[in-house]
Amino acid sequence: MSNFAEESDLIRQDLVPGPPARDTLERRVFRATVVVLATVAAAYMLWLLVDLLLLLFACALVSLILLTITNAIRRRTKLPFALSLALTVVALLALIGGAVAFFGTTMQAEFAELATRLPASWAEVQARLRTSPIGAAVVERAEGLAPSGQTIVNAVTTVLAAIGGALSGLAIVLIGGLYLAAQPRLYAIGLLRLIPARAQGQAAETLDAISVSLRNWLKGQALGMLFVGVGTGLGLWLVGVPAAWAIGLVAGLAEFVPYLGVILAGIPAIVLGFGQGTDTGLWTLGVLIAVQQLQGNLVMPLLQNKMVDLPPAVTIFGIIAAGILFGVAGVLLATPLTIVVLVLIRRLYLKEDKHEVLASATAPPPPPLPTP
Repeated sequence: MSNFAEESDLIRQDLVPGPPARDTLERRVFRATVVVLATVAAAYMLWLLVDLLLLLFACALVSLILLTITNAIRRRTKLPFALSLALTVVALLALIGGAVAFFGTTMQAEFAELATRLPASWAEVQARLRTSPIGAAVVERAEGLAPSGQTIVNAVTTVLAAIGGALSGLAIVLIGGLYLAAQPRLYAIGLLRLIPARAQGQAAETLDAISVSLRNWLKGQALGMLFVGVGTGLGLWLVGVPAAWAIGLVAGLAEFVPYLGVILAGIPAIVLGFGQGTDTGLWTLGVLIAVQQLQGNLVMPLLQNKMVDLPPAVTIFGIIAAGILFGVAGVLLATPLTIVVLVLIRRLYLKEDKHEVLASATAPPPPPLPTP
């Protein structure tokens, strides 16, 4: 029995070549219709897979962090790539484990104190508000808007389910990022092969610009998170706010999404501060304002050589847009997604050179991809 190739050859031999087909209006309309339908179908499929794409993007960020540290180790020690990556993973695990072991008991006590004192402080704030007619009206209005018991139970159930999903997603992101970092050349070449040959050069430069921009943002953001966490915790501790370091930890971690840290940390800090007294509450407000002002006007300008020049308005509207389109995951990844979109606009629409795109950062060009 002949194979498919032989059958195909026989069929082609039997075919009689006909006159070349004319490019009629009907053919052009048909081709345009097929292209439009295929584009719409592809866009719809991508929208259905948006959660997977966000997960892949988060894995790429983790991979970028691992590769940045790994390349730094290689430059200083001249060790092979595999050994440098292993040292990076071991060092990060040791750092996290050591921090948990050293600060774990303190943080557990801080969060327990926060959970205990927050309701009592809120009751104290309510009592203070009731001493004035306007405050009493505000409290009554707030109590009228308070959710029912069933609503609270449903909300708690939703939050617990979200936490479970977030933990499983975090595990996938960490493992996926490690796999991407272990063989960066393999995935980079595979991605470039999906692009037509005539556009591979421009695509490679665009991907390099995105990689450098994201790496610069991650470096500056890490230092900014450290400043917000330590500054908030230290300031609240000095003015006598209970569970100050727990609030500082929340503020530092939440600062991964710009402007979110001050909101998440500010609400419990203000409630606890005014629960301690009017003076402590005012000092608490002063600490939060001072940390944010120093962050925006001193720390961030000093870190501009390690960050992307991202205007605040673009950042805020990017967070809002990502939250509307993609939900909580979009909010968490809004800033790096905005950076990617801006680089694509500057490269593909404004036709800027890669060096022009990276002109706001003084970081060196990315090192060549290592061979695993």
